Amino acid sequence: VQLVESGGGLVQAGGSLRLSCAASGFTFDDYAIGWFRQAPGKEREGVSCIRISDGSTYCADSVKGRFTISRDNAKNTVYLQMNSLKPEDTAVYYCAAVDSTVVARKPCSPYEYAYWGQGTQVTVSS
Repeated sequence: VQLVESGGGLVQAGGSLRLSCAASGFTFDDYAIGWFRQAPGKEREGVSCIRISDGSTYCADSVKGRFTISRDNAKNTVYLQMNSLKPEDTAVYYCAAVDSTVVARKPCSPYEYAYWGQGTQVTVSS
């Protein structure tokens, strides 16, 4: 299993970024893929997750209305569109994957996800 994130960077508050997570080594449709973030001194938290088979999504309250998760089955890629970014969104963002049956009850808990990418830094300046 391999997950490769891209798209992080430095952006001013109010700006936008799109993160990509390219997946390989497993049957894409059988999995759930999520975006998680970890800021210095804080626990890793679930941002937004998607079940590939039916496209059902979960989004943390802190990013609802600003972030959108989507998938491209043809490219085995999951995206996180981040708009109206705030300084408090600054963190290392990770994508992770797990068999979707594992996360039926907790769709976006980082403790349930088995495979992780290397992370990409997102920095939002005020």
